[in-house]
Amino acid sequence: MSLGPGLLVAAPRSGSGKTTVVLGLQRALARRGLRVRGVKCGPDYIDPAFHAAATGAPSFNLDSFAMSGALLGAVASRAAGNADIVIAEGSMGLFDGIRQETGRTGASADIAALFGWPVILVLDVSGHAQSAAAVALGCARFDPRIEVAGVVLNKVASERHRRLVEDGMARIGLPVLGALMRNPDLALPERHLGLVQAGETEELDARLERLADAVESALDLGRLVALARPTRLETAGRAIPVPPPGQRIALASDRAFSFVYPHVLAAWRSAGAEVVTFSPLADETPPSDCDVCWLPGGYPELHAGRIAGARRFLEGLRRFAESRPVHGECGGYMVLGRSLEDGDGNVHAMADLLPVETSYAKRRMHLGYRVAHLLHDGVLGAAGRRLVGHEFHYASVTGSDPSREAAFASIADAEGNDLGTAGHRRGLVTGSFFHAIAWE
Repeated sequence: MSLGPGLLVAAPRSGSGKTTVVLGLQRALARRGLRVRGVKCGPDYIDPAFHAAATGAPSFNLDSFAMSGALLGAVASRAAGNADIVIAEGSMGLFDGIRQETGRTGASADIAALFGWPVILVLDVSGHAQSAAAVALGCARFDPRIEVAGVVLNKVASERHRRLVEDGMARIGLPVLGALMRNPDLALPERHLGLVQAGETEELDARLERLADAVESALDLGRLVALARPTRLETAGRAIPVPPPGQRIALASDRAFSFVYPHVLAAWRSAGAEVVTFSPLADETPPSDCDVCWLPGGYPELHAGRIAGARRFLEGLRRFAESRPVHGECGGYMVLGRSLEDGDGNVHAMADLLPVETSYAKRRMHLGYRVAHLLHDGVLGAAGRRLVGHEFHYASVTGSDPSREAAFASIADAEGNDLGTAGHRRGLVTGSFFHAIAWE
């Protein structure tokens, strides 16, 4: 299998417009007949679905903190295999991550360095002109492992503004690959966890076409593609991020349950497991011929009343849990609890399979990597097994069983600070707020 060349599209900070550029670029190249593959740096589980919609092929996460070298190589090989080009999207700022001396910071720069992908820097130039070159120069010199091969200017106010910015870039020798004028119509709709999910975005294909038109008219695509470099694999070998929890996995899948890491699902299927989807919002029950049920994250707080009224689903889930394992991540964990309070303060009864009550009305952001050690044997491994995952939600726990016996795992943050216990276990049912990325 040949590995395609790649580029990493990144920015000095969040909100610079890199997702706009990435999606437009992916769709523009795909409609030219190229086999384009997307990659998302870091633990974001929303953007890969947009990449898949733009390219027509699965997109995967690459995370230098949560993934081992072997797993990074395996996922990159899957993404780049037989591709004409890989367009990777950074997260946050190019160098933003955690404090680590091992190189496993979770920063996008780690991924560019590991796979030899040149960086295309997206610069939001609103509010400055020649000074944008100083920002670009700092990014180009900050990390000697990477190459910043060119810049894309975003939110340009006028042709005069563009000329001033380009003058600064000429002084530092960085090529300008194109410029996008200010255009609020190109923005994708957002909600509290970031973009509205790809499956919920109205007229997504038409939006992607408009992004592709804008990028194609503003960027020198031929020059940009020529900057891509072969994907370099230093660590080869088969690696399974999280082993399949069963042979036939009943996976909740609809607008309330949609956050599943693509690399995890792909690994389960590669290991021979069958994933069978069902919709709680359609009041469907976990298929009876499955041997484990998985409730992923999503937006149950937006559908709490409908879930509470899905009697067939809730009763079928309880029957399933009497004899077979059930696991919930984030939103799935909330639905496995006793109740869920929505944003309007209405409390809805949930499955009552775990001793926890949650509220979206009492909002507080929880964000960061989680390093977990399982406290009991279960579908994710034996007691003591180490998992690395990520937590990002606004829900709060308003009541729960705080005992260690009822907990799912002991956890620490990325810097090793003890965070106590996380999640719950009751019988064959387990759940927690963090999404598992990899076994260790």
